[in-house]
Amino acid sequence: MSSPDNLSFPQFIKIDRRKSDPIYIQIVYQFIQAVQRRLLESGDKIPGSRSLSKELNVHRKTIIAALDELEAQGWIRSVPSVGTFVKNPDAKTIENPVLLKDAQKKKKENSQFLFRKSFLLDSPEHKNQCLFQFTEGTPDYRIIKTNELGRFYTSALKRKNILKKIQDYVSESNPFFKEQLSYYLNLTRGLHISKDNMMTANSRQVLLYILTQLLVQTGDRILVGDYSYYYSNMVFQQAGAQISTIPMDQEGIQIDYIRRHFRPGTIKFVYLSPQHQFPTTVCLSENRRQGLIELANEYQFILVEDDGNYELTYEKYTSGPLIKRLNFQNLIYLGCFGKFLTPGFQTDFMIAPQDFIKEAQKHFNIFGKIDIVKEQALAEMIYEGDIHRYRRKALQTYQSRRDLFAALLKENFPSGVKFMVPKGGLAFWIEFEQSISLSKLTEKCRKMSLFIPRTCLYQNKHTAALRLGFGHLHEKEMKEALKILKEAYEDILKPS
Repeated sequence: MSSPDNLSFPQFIKIDRRKSDPIYIQIVYQFIQAVQRRLLESGDKIPGSRSLSKELNVHRKTIIAALDELEAQGWIRSVPSVGTFVKNPDAKTIENPVLLKDAQKKKKENSQFLFRKSFLLDSPEHKNQCLFQFTEGTPDYRIIKTNELGRFYTSALKRKNILKKIQDYVSESNPFFKEQLSYYLNLTRGLHISKDNMMTANSRQVLLYILTQLLVQTGDRILVGDYSYYYSNMVFQQAGAQISTIPMDQEGIQIDYIRRHFRPGTIKFVYLSPQHQFPTTVCLSENRRQGLIELANEYQFILVEDDGNYELTYEKYTSGPLIKRLNFQNLIYLGCFGKFLTPGFQTDFMIAPQDFIKEAQKHFNIFGKIDIVKEQALAEMIYEGDIHRYRRKALQTYQSRRDLFAALLKENFPSGVKFMVPKGGLAFWIEFEQSISLSKLTEKCRKMSLFIPRTCLYQNKHTAALRLGFGHLHEKEMKEALKILKEAYEDILKPS
Protein backbone atom coordinates (compact mmCIF):
# COMPACT_ATOMS: atom_id res chain seq x y z
CA MET A 1 0.00 0.00 0.00
CA SER A 2 1.18 3.55 -0.70
CA SER A 3 2.34 5.63 2.22
CA PRO A 4 0.11 8.64 3.04
CA ASP A 5 3.20 10.79 2.63
CA ASN A 6 2.93 9.94 -1.06
CA LEU A 7 -0.80 9.18 -1.25
CA SER A 8 -3.01 11.98 -2.54
CA PHE A 9 -5.72 12.64 0.05
CA PRO A 10 -8.11 14.15 -2.56
CA GLN A 11 -8.34 10.64 -3.98
CA PHE A 12 -10.56 9.58 -1.09
CA ILE A 13 -11.62 12.86 0.55
CA LYS A 14 -14.06 14.82 -1.63
CA ILE A 15 -15.29 18.17 -0.34
CA ASP A 16 -18.88 19.01 -1.30
CA ARG A 17 -19.63 22.62 -0.32
CA ARG A 18 -23.30 22.18 -1.25
CA LYS A 19 -23.89 19.81 1.66
CA SER A 20 -25.22 21.06 4.96
CA ASP A 21 -22.57 19.09 6.87
CA PRO A 22 -19.60 21.23 7.99
CA ILE A 23 -16.50 20.67 5.87
CA TYR A 24 -14.42 19.42 8.80
CA ILE A 25 -17.11 16.76 9.50
CA GLN A 26 -17.01 15.66 5.83
CA ILE A 27 -13.26 15.23 6.19
CA VAL A 28 -13.68 13.23 9.40
CA TYR A 29 -16.26 10.83 7.92
CA GLN A 30 -14.28 10.19 4.74
CA PHE A 31 -11.02 9.75 6.68
CA ILE A 32 -12.67 7.10 8.86
CA GLN A 33 -14.04 5.34 5.74
CA ALA A 34 -10.52 5.33 4.25
CA VAL A 35 -9.19 3.59 7.35
CA GLN A 36 -12.03 1.05 7.32
CA ARG A 37 -11.43 0.34 3.63
CA ARG A 38 -7.70 -0.15 4.35
CA LEU A 39 -6.67 2.77 2.16
CA LEU A 40 -5.01 3.98 5.33
CA GLU A 41 -3.39 1.49 7.70
CA SER A 42 -2.78 1.75 11.43
CA GLY A 43 0.62 3.34 11.93
CA ASP A 44 0.61 5.34 8.67
CA LYS A 45 2.06 8.80 9.24
CA ILE A 46 -0.18 11.52 7.83
CA PRO A 47 1.00 14.92 6.53
CA GLY A 48 0.89 18.05 8.67
CA SER A 49 -2.09 20.39 8.82
CA ARG A 50 -0.51 22.91 6.44
CA SER A 51 0.16 20.29 3.79
CA LEU A 52 -3.34 18.86 4.13
CA SER A 53 -4.98 22.29 3.87
CA LYS A 54 -3.16 22.88 0.58
CA GLU A 55 -4.04 19.40 -0.76
CA LEU A 56 -7.72 19.68 0.09
CA ASN A 57 -7.93 23.40 -0.65
CA VAL A 58 -9.49 24.27 2.71
CA HIS A 59 -8.48 26.58 5.57
CA ARG A 60 -5.87 25.20 7.97
CA LYS A 61 -8.23 25.79 10.90
CA THR A 62 -10.69 23.39 9.20
CA ILE A 63 -7.99 20.71 9.04
CA ILE A 64 -7.05 21.30 12.70
CA ALA A 65 -10.71 20.94 13.69
CA ALA A 66 -10.96 17.68 11.72
CA LEU A 67 -7.76 16.30 13.28
CA ASP A 68 -8.96 17.20 16.77
CA GLU A 69 -12.23 15.36 16.14
CA LEU A 70 -10.42 12.31 14.72
CA GLU A 71 -8.10 12.18 17.73
CA ALA A 72 -11.05 12.52 20.11
CA GLN A 73 -12.74 9.56 18.39
CA GLY A 74 -9.53 7.51 18.47
CA TRP A 75 -8.77 7.43 14.72
CA ILE A 76 -5.42 9.21 14.92
CA ARG A 77 -2.70 9.64 17.52
CA SER A 78 -0.27 12.54 17.85
CA VAL A 79 3.24 11.87 19.13
CA PRO A 80 5.12 15.02 20.18
CA SER A 81 8.20 15.75 18.03
CA VAL A 82 7.42 12.66 15.91
CA GLY A 83 4.17 13.23 14.02
CA THR A 84 0.54 12.21 13.66
CA PHE A 85 -0.32 8.59 12.91
CA VAL A 86 -3.40 6.65 11.82
CA LYS A 87 -4.96 4.56 14.58
CA ASN A 88 -7.72 2.03 13.95
CA PRO A 89 -9.73 1.57 17.17
CA ASP A 90 -11.44 -1.48 15.65
CA ALA A 91 -8.14 -3.37 15.33
CA LYS A 92 -5.49 -4.45 17.80
CA THR A 93 -2.58 -2.03 17.67
CA ILE A 94 0.92 -1.68 19.01
CA GLU A 95 1.26 1.28 21.36
CA ASN A 96 4.32 2.73 19.65
CA PRO A 97 3.24 3.83 16.14
CA VAL A 98 6.78 3.62 14.81
CA LEU A 99 7.04 0.01 16.01
CA LEU A 100 3.59 -0.65 14.51
CA LYS A 101 4.70 0.58 11.12
CA ASP A 102 7.85 -1.57 11.30
CA ALA A 103 5.76 -4.59 12.26
CA GLN A 104 3.45 -4.08 9.29
CA LYS A 105 6.38 -3.87 6.91
CA LYS A 106 7.63 -7.32 7.96
CA LYS A 107 6.67 -10.09 5.58
CA LYS A 108 4.01 -12.41 6.95
CA GLU A 109 5.22 -15.48 5.07
CA ASN A 110 5.85 -17.92 7.92
CA SER A 111 3.22 -18.90 10.44
CA GLN A 112 3.95 -19.11 14.16
CA PHE A 113 2.10 -22.42 14.53
CA LEU A 114 2.51 -25.97 13.30
CA PHE A 115 0.40 -27.48 10.55
CA ARG A 116 0.54 -30.49 8.25
CA LYS A 117 2.26 -30.05 4.91
CA SER A 118 1.98 -32.28 1.85
CA PHE A 119 4.34 -32.34 -1.11
CA LEU A 120 1.88 -34.76 -2.73
CA LEU A 121 -0.58 -31.93 -3.36
CA ASP A 122 1.92 -29.56 -4.98
CA SER A 123 0.36 -28.52 -8.28
CA PRO A 124 2.42 -29.32 -11.39
CA GLU A 125 0.73 -26.48 -13.25
CA HIS A 126 2.67 -23.40 -14.34
CA LYS A 127 1.55 -19.96 -15.40
CA ASN A 128 1.90 -19.20 -19.08
CA GLN A 129 3.14 -15.93 -20.55
CA CYS A 130 3.72 -17.19 -24.11
CA LEU A 131 1.77 -16.37 -27.25
CA PHE A 132 1.02 -20.05 -27.95
CA GLN A 133 0.64 -23.03 -25.66
CA PHE A 134 -0.07 -26.72 -25.61
CA THR A 135 -2.16 -28.41 -22.94
CA GLU A 136 -2.68 -32.04 -22.04
CA GLY A 137 -6.04 -31.94 -23.84
CA THR A 138 -8.48 -29.15 -23.00
CA PRO A 139 -11.55 -28.04 -25.00
CA ASP A 140 -11.87 -24.80 -26.93
CA TYR A 141 -14.44 -22.78 -25.03
CA ARG A 142 -14.88 -20.49 -28.02
CA ILE A 143 -16.86 -23.11 -29.96
CA ILE A 144 -20.11 -23.03 -28.00
CA LYS A 145 -21.17 -19.40 -27.61
CA THR A 146 -21.49 -18.34 -23.99
CA ASN A 147 -24.56 -16.22 -24.73
CA GLU A 148 -26.45 -19.39 -25.68
CA LEU A 149 -25.53 -21.03 -22.40
CA GLY A 150 -26.40 -17.82 -20.59
CA ARG A 151 -29.86 -17.98 -22.13
CA PHE A 152 -30.51 -21.34 -20.48
CA TYR A 153 -29.19 -20.13 -17.13
CA THR A 154 -31.32 -16.99 -17.28
CA SER A 155 -34.41 -19.01 -18.14
CA ALA A 156 -33.76 -21.38 -15.26
CA LEU A 157 -33.33 -18.46 -12.90
CA LYS A 158 -36.77 -17.16 -13.87
CA ARG A 159 -38.61 -20.41 -13.11
CA LYS A 160 -41.38 -19.92 -10.54
CA ASN A 161 -40.25 -22.81 -8.35
CA ILE A 162 -36.49 -22.21 -8.56
CA LEU A 163 -36.25 -20.52 -5.17
CA LYS A 164 -37.99 -23.45 -3.50
CA LYS A 165 -35.58 -25.86 -5.19
CA ILE A 166 -32.62 -23.80 -3.98
CA GLN A 167 -33.98 -24.04 -0.43
CA ASP A 168 -34.89 -27.71 -0.63
CA TYR A 169 -31.71 -29.02 -2.27
CA VAL A 170 -28.86 -27.23 -0.51
CA SER A 171 -26.24 -29.95 -0.94
CA GLU A 172 -28.06 -32.55 -3.07
CA SER A 173 -28.58 -32.37 -6.79
CA ASN A 174 -31.82 -31.21 -8.35
CA PRO A 175 -33.87 -34.43 -8.89
CA PHE A 176 -35.04 -33.14 -12.29
CA PHE A 177 -31.42 -32.78 -13.37
CA LYS A 178 -30.48 -36.26 -12.16
CA GLU A 179 -33.49 -37.73 -13.97
CA GLN A 180 -32.56 -35.99 -17.21
CA LEU A 181 -28.86 -36.83 -16.87
CA SER A 182 -29.55 -40.52 -16.20
CA TYR A 183 -31.88 -40.53 -19.23
CA TYR A 184 -29.14 -38.90 -21.35
CA LEU A 185 -26.49 -41.41 -20.20
CA ASN A 186 -28.77 -44.37 -20.82
CA LEU A 187 -29.53 -43.04 -24.29
CA THR A 188 -26.00 -42.13 -25.38
CA ARG A 189 -23.94 -44.78 -23.57
CA GLY A 190 -26.32 -47.70 -23.50
CA LEU A 191 -26.49 -47.79 -19.69
CA HIS A 192 -29.37 -48.91 -17.50
CA ILE A 193 -29.24 -46.69 -14.43
CA SER A 194 -31.61 -44.59 -12.35
CA LYS A 195 -30.96 -41.26 -10.70
CA ASP A 196 -30.37 -43.09 -7.42
CA ASN A 197 -27.27 -44.73 -8.86
CA MET A 198 -25.59 -41.39 -9.51
CA MET A 199 -23.95 -38.50 -7.69
CA THR A 200 -22.76 -35.31 -9.40
CA ALA A 201 -20.02 -32.83 -8.51
CA ASN A 202 -18.22 -29.85 -9.99
CA SER A 203 -14.94 -31.74 -10.45
CA ARG A 204 -13.56 -35.23 -10.80
CA GLN A 205 -11.12 -34.55 -7.95
CA VAL A 206 -14.01 -34.15 -5.50
CA LEU A 207 -15.46 -37.49 -6.58
CA LEU A 208 -12.07 -39.20 -6.34
CA TYR A 209 -11.57 -37.76 -2.87
CA ILE A 210 -14.94 -39.07 -1.69
CA LEU A 211 -14.26 -42.43 -3.32
CA THR A 212 -11.00 -42.80 -1.39
CA GLN A 213 -12.71 -41.78 1.85
CA LEU A 214 -15.10 -44.70 1.42
CA LEU A 215 -12.72 -47.32 0.03
CA VAL A 216 -9.09 -46.65 0.90
CA GLN A 217 -7.27 -47.36 4.14
CA THR A 218 -3.61 -46.64 4.75
CA GLY A 219 -1.47 -49.15 2.90
CA ASP A 220 -4.14 -50.32 0.44
CA ARG A 221 -2.78 -51.21 -2.99
CA ILE A 222 -4.11 -49.34 -6.03
CA LEU A 223 -3.04 -50.19 -9.59
CA VAL A 224 -2.86 -47.56 -12.34
CA GLY A 225 -1.56 -47.57 -15.87
CA ASP A 226 2.06 -46.62 -16.55
CA TYR A 227 2.52 -42.82 -16.29
CA SER A 228 -1.18 -42.36 -15.37
CA TYR A 229 -3.04 -39.22 -14.29
CA TYR A 230 -1.16 -37.06 -11.79
CA TYR A 231 -4.21 -35.54 -10.05
CA SER A 232 -5.81 -38.92 -9.31
CA ASN A 233 -2.45 -40.23 -8.06
CA MET A 234 -2.20 -37.22 -5.74
CA VAL A 235 -5.63 -37.98 -4.27
CA PHE A 236 -4.87 -41.69 -3.84
CA GLN A 237 -1.51 -41.11 -2.18
CA GLN A 238 -2.91 -38.43 0.09
CA ALA A 239 -5.42 -41.02 1.31
CA GLY A 240 -2.53 -43.31 2.26
CA ALA A 241 -2.73 -45.73 -0.65
CA GLN A 242 0.26 -47.53 -2.16
CA ILE A 243 0.26 -47.00 -5.95
CA SER A 244 1.71 -49.54 -8.35
CA THR A 245 1.91 -49.00 -12.09
CA ILE A 246 1.02 -51.54 -14.77
CA PRO A 247 3.02 -51.57 -18.04
CA MET A 248 1.14 -50.58 -21.17
CA ASP A 249 1.42 -51.31 -24.87
CA GLN A 250 -0.73 -50.76 -27.95
CA GLU A 251 -3.55 -52.87 -26.47
CA GLY A 252 -3.67 -50.99 -23.17
CA ILE A 253 -2.65 -52.15 -19.71
CA GLN A 254 -1.01 -55.58 -19.55
CA ILE A 255 -3.39 -57.81 -17.63
CA ASP A 256 -0.90 -60.70 -17.37
CA TYR A 257 1.45 -58.41 -15.44
CA ILE A 258 -1.13 -58.16 -12.64
CA ARG A 259 -1.39 -61.94 -12.40
CA ARG A 260 2.40 -62.37 -12.31
CA HIS A 261 3.16 -59.70 -9.70
CA PHE A 262 0.17 -59.61 -7.33
CA ARG A 263 -1.72 -62.15 -5.25
CA PRO A 264 -5.50 -62.37 -4.82
CA GLY A 265 -6.80 -60.14 -2.05
CA THR A 266 -3.86 -57.70 -2.17
CA ILE A 267 -5.39 -55.16 -4.60
CA LYS A 268 -8.03 -52.66 -3.52
CA PHE A 269 -8.92 -51.39 -6.97
CA VAL A 270 -7.60 -50.79 -10.48
CA TYR A 271 -8.06 -47.28 -11.82
CA LEU A 272 -8.17 -47.08 -15.62
CA SER A 273 -9.68 -45.39 -18.67
CA PRO A 274 -10.33 -48.26 -21.09
CA GLN A 275 -11.72 -45.99 -23.83
CA HIS A 276 -8.88 -43.42 -23.83
CA GLN A 277 -6.12 -44.39 -21.44
CA PHE A 278 -4.33 -41.39 -19.98
CA PRO A 279 -1.87 -40.21 -21.20
CA THR A 280 -1.25 -42.51 -24.19
CA THR A 281 -4.85 -42.34 -25.56
CA VAL A 282 -4.72 -46.13 -26.17
CA CYS A 283 -8.00 -48.08 -26.15
CA LEU A 284 -8.06 -51.31 -24.13
CA SER A 285 -8.39 -54.24 -26.53
CA GLU A 286 -11.37 -56.60 -26.48
CA ASN A 287 -9.32 -59.57 -25.23
CA ARG A 288 -7.88 -57.57 -22.37
CA ARG A 289 -11.25 -56.19 -21.37
CA GLN A 290 -12.54 -59.68 -20.93
CA GLY A 291 -9.34 -60.75 -19.18
CA LEU A 292 -9.56 -57.81 -16.78
CA ILE A 293 -13.18 -58.59 -15.88
CA GLU A 294 -12.31 -62.23 -15.19
CA LEU A 295 -9.29 -61.22 -13.11
CA ALA A 296 -11.34 -58.72 -11.07
CA ASN A 297 -13.81 -61.48 -10.20
CA GLU A 298 -11.02 -63.94 -9.37
CA TYR A 299 -8.88 -61.52 -7.34
CA GLN A 300 -11.88 -59.68 -5.82
CA PHE A 301 -10.72 -56.17 -6.59
CA ILE A 302 -12.82 -53.19 -7.68
CA LEU A 303 -12.59 -51.56 -11.11
CA VAL A 304 -12.78 -47.77 -11.11
CA GLU A 305 -13.56 -46.85 -14.70
CA ASP A 306 -12.84 -43.22 -15.61
CA ASP A 307 -14.62 -42.39 -18.86
CA GLY A 308 -14.30 -38.60 -18.83
CA ASN A 309 -13.74 -38.31 -22.59
CA TYR A 310 -16.67 -40.46 -23.76
CA GLU A 311 -18.58 -37.50 -25.22
CA LEU A 312 -15.55 -36.68 -27.38
CA THR A 313 -15.42 -40.02 -29.20
CA TYR A 314 -15.01 -39.82 -32.97
CA GLU A 315 -15.39 -43.49 -33.82
CA LYS A 316 -17.91 -45.96 -32.50
CA TYR A 317 -16.50 -48.59 -30.19
CA THR A 318 -17.82 -52.12 -30.41
CA SER A 319 -16.85 -52.70 -26.79
CA GLY A 320 -18.18 -49.62 -25.03
CA PRO A 321 -17.69 -48.87 -21.33
CA LEU A 322 -16.95 -51.73 -18.95
CA ILE A 323 -20.00 -50.77 -16.92
CA LYS A 324 -22.22 -52.07 -19.73
CA ARG A 325 -20.86 -55.57 -19.03
CA LEU A 326 -20.39 -55.52 -15.29
CA ASN A 327 -23.34 -53.30 -14.38
CA PHE A 328 -22.43 -52.57 -10.73
CA GLN A 329 -20.57 -55.77 -9.96
CA ASN A 330 -17.20 -54.67 -8.52
CA LEU A 331 -17.24 -51.49 -10.61
CA ILE A 332 -17.53 -47.74 -10.04
CA TYR A 333 -17.95 -45.52 -13.09
CA LEU A 334 -16.73 -41.91 -13.34
CA GLY A 335 -17.63 -39.59 -16.20
CA CYS A 336 -18.09 -36.04 -17.34
CA PHE A 337 -21.20 -34.45 -18.81
CA GLY A 338 -20.88 -31.46 -21.14
CA LYS A 339 -17.10 -31.46 -21.46
CA PHE A 340 -17.48 -29.43 -24.65
CA LEU A 341 -19.27 -26.67 -22.72
CA THR A 342 -17.62 -23.89 -20.73
CA PRO A 343 -16.20 -25.09 -17.37
CA GLY A 344 -19.04 -23.61 -15.31
CA PHE A 345 -21.55 -25.80 -17.17
CA GLN A 346 -19.60 -29.05 -17.01
CA THR A 347 -20.59 -31.67 -14.47
CA ASP A 348 -18.68 -34.74 -13.31
CA PHE A 349 -20.58 -37.74 -12.02
CA MET A 350 -20.07 -41.06 -10.29
CA ILE A 351 -22.24 -44.13 -10.92
CA ALA A 352 -22.31 -46.93 -8.37
CA PRO A 353 -24.74 -49.09 -6.36
CA GLN A 354 -27.38 -47.10 -4.48
CA ASP A 355 -26.04 -47.84 -1.01
CA PHE A 356 -22.56 -46.62 -2.03
CA ILE A 357 -24.00 -43.41 -3.53
CA LYS A 358 -26.08 -42.81 -0.41
CA GLU A 359 -22.98 -43.01 1.78
CA ALA A 360 -20.92 -40.90 -0.66
CA GLN A 361 -23.56 -38.18 -0.48
CA LYS A 362 -22.86 -37.78 3.24
CA HIS A 363 -19.25 -36.92 2.47
CA PHE A 364 -20.24 -34.62 -0.35
CA ASN A 365 -22.40 -32.56 1.98
CA ILE A 366 -19.30 -31.03 3.59
CA PHE A 367 -18.25 -29.44 0.30
CA GLY A 368 -20.99 -26.82 0.35
CA LYS A 369 -23.95 -25.92 -1.80
CA ILE A 370 -24.94 -27.15 -5.23
CA ASP A 371 -25.63 -24.65 -8.01
CA ILE A 372 -29.26 -25.64 -8.43
CA VAL A 373 -29.82 -23.01 -11.14
CA LYS A 374 -27.01 -24.44 -13.25
CA GLU A 375 -28.40 -27.94 -12.84
CA GLN A 376 -31.85 -26.71 -13.83
CA ALA A 377 -30.35 -25.12 -16.95
CA LEU A 378 -28.50 -28.33 -17.87
CA ALA A 379 -31.63 -30.40 -17.28
CA GLU A 380 -33.62 -28.16 -19.64
CA MET A 381 -30.78 -28.34 -22.16
CA ILE A 382 -31.15 -32.12 -22.19
CA TYR A 383 -34.95 -32.06 -22.11
CA GLU A 384 -35.19 -29.66 -25.06
CA GLY A 385 -32.54 -31.54 -27.07
CA ASP A 386 -30.06 -28.67 -27.41
CA ILE A 387 -27.29 -30.70 -25.75
CA HIS A 388 -27.22 -33.04 -28.75
CA ARG A 389 -26.84 -30.10 -31.13
CA TYR A 390 -23.98 -28.67 -29.07
CA ARG A 391 -22.26 -32.03 -28.92
CA ARG A 392 -22.51 -32.60 -32.68
CA LYS A 393 -21.09 -29.15 -33.35
CA ALA A 394 -18.19 -29.72 -30.97
CA LEU A 395 -17.45 -33.21 -32.31
CA GLN A 396 -17.34 -32.01 -35.91
CA THR A 397 -14.94 -29.23 -34.97
CA TYR A 398 -12.67 -31.42 -32.87
CA GLN A 399 -12.57 -34.25 -35.39
CA SER A 400 -11.57 -31.79 -38.09
CA ARG A 401 -8.85 -30.38 -35.82
CA ARG A 402 -7.66 -33.87 -34.93
CA ASP A 403 -7.23 -34.76 -38.60
CA LEU A 404 -5.47 -31.46 -39.31
CA PHE A 405 -3.14 -31.94 -36.35
CA ALA A 406 -2.23 -35.43 -37.58
CA ALA A 407 -1.49 -34.07 -41.07
CA LEU A 408 0.64 -31.25 -39.65
CA LEU A 409 2.59 -33.69 -37.49
CA LYS A 410 3.42 -35.80 -40.54
CA GLU A 411 4.41 -32.67 -42.45
CA ASN A 412 6.64 -31.22 -39.73
CA PHE A 413 8.03 -34.51 -38.41
CA PRO A 414 8.39 -36.89 -41.37
CA SER A 415 10.86 -38.96 -39.32
CA GLY A 416 12.04 -39.32 -35.76
CA VAL A 417 8.57 -39.09 -34.24
CA LYS A 418 5.82 -41.70 -33.95
CA PHE A 419 2.19 -41.28 -33.00
CA MET A 420 -1.27 -42.76 -33.50
CA VAL A 421 -4.37 -40.80 -34.41
CA PRO A 422 -6.56 -40.98 -31.29
CA LYS A 423 -10.07 -42.40 -31.60
CA GLY A 424 -11.34 -39.91 -29.04
CA GLY A 425 -10.32 -37.18 -26.66
CA LEU A 426 -8.42 -33.98 -27.35
CA ALA A 427 -4.76 -35.01 -27.28
CA PHE A 428 -2.07 -36.90 -29.19
CA TRP A 429 0.58 -39.14 -27.63
CA ILE A 430 3.84 -38.35 -29.44
CA GLU A 431 7.02 -40.37 -28.88
CA PHE A 432 10.48 -39.29 -30.03
CA GLU A 433 12.47 -42.19 -31.45
CA GLN A 434 15.76 -40.54 -30.51
CA SER A 435 16.52 -39.78 -26.87
CA ILE A 436 16.29 -36.03 -26.31
CA SER A 437 15.98 -33.79 -23.28
CA LEU A 438 12.37 -32.67 -23.04
CA SER A 439 13.29 -29.94 -20.58
CA LYS A 440 15.69 -28.45 -23.14
CA LEU A 441 13.06 -28.83 -25.84
CA THR A 442 10.43 -26.98 -23.83
CA GLU A 443 12.88 -24.26 -22.83
CA LYS A 444 13.73 -23.59 -26.49
CA CYS A 445 10.02 -23.53 -27.29
CA ARG A 446 9.38 -21.08 -24.48
CA LYS A 447 12.00 -18.70 -25.84
CA MET A 448 10.11 -18.78 -29.13
CA SER A 449 6.81 -18.06 -27.31
CA LEU A 450 5.42 -21.60 -27.18
CA PHE A 451 4.59 -22.88 -23.70
CA ILE A 452 4.54 -26.63 -22.97
CA PRO A 453 3.70 -27.35 -19.30
CA ARG A 454 5.36 -30.06 -17.27
CA THR A 455 2.12 -32.02 -17.26
CA CYS A 456 2.62 -32.73 -20.98
CA LEU A 457 6.13 -34.20 -20.53
CA TYR A 458 6.86 -37.91 -20.06
CA GLN A 459 10.49 -38.91 -19.87
CA ASN A 460 12.50 -41.79 -18.43
CA LYS A 461 15.49 -43.79 -19.63
CA HIS A 462 13.30 -45.59 -22.18
CA THR A 463 10.83 -42.91 -23.25
CA ALA A 464 10.76 -39.29 -24.36
CA ALA A 465 7.14 -38.43 -25.14
CA LEU A 466 4.68 -35.57 -25.15
CA ARG A 467 0.94 -35.53 -24.63
CA LEU A 468 -0.12 -32.59 -26.78
CA GLY A 469 -3.65 -31.28 -26.79
CA PHE A 470 -5.09 -30.01 -30.07
CA GLY A 471 -8.70 -29.20 -29.22
CA HIS A 472 -8.08 -25.68 -27.91
CA LEU A 473 -6.17 -24.60 -31.06
CA HIS A 474 -7.70 -23.36 -34.29
CA GLU A 475 -5.89 -23.90 -37.60
CA LYS A 476 -3.56 -20.87 -37.49
CA GLU A 477 -2.60 -21.44 -33.84
CA MET A 478 -1.97 -25.12 -34.55
CA LYS A 479 0.34 -24.39 -37.48
CA GLU A 480 2.34 -21.80 -35.56
CA ALA A 481 2.70 -24.01 -32.48
CA LEU A 482 3.91 -27.04 -34.43
CA LYS A 483 6.26 -24.89 -36.49
CA ILE A 484 7.93 -23.68 -33.29
CA LEU A 485 8.05 -27.24 -31.90
CA LYS A 486 9.73 -28.42 -35.10
CA GLU A 487 12.35 -25.67 -35.00
CA ALA A 488 13.14 -26.37 -31.36
CA TYR A 489 13.39 -30.11 -32.04
CA GLU A 490 15.72 -29.65 -35.01
CA ASP A 491 17.86 -27.24 -33.00
CA ILE A 492 18.31 -29.85 -30.26
CA LEU A 493 19.42 -32.47 -32.80
CA LYS A 494 22.18 -30.25 -34.17
CA PRO A 495 25.63 -31.36 -33.06
CA SER A 496 27.03 -29.06 -30.37
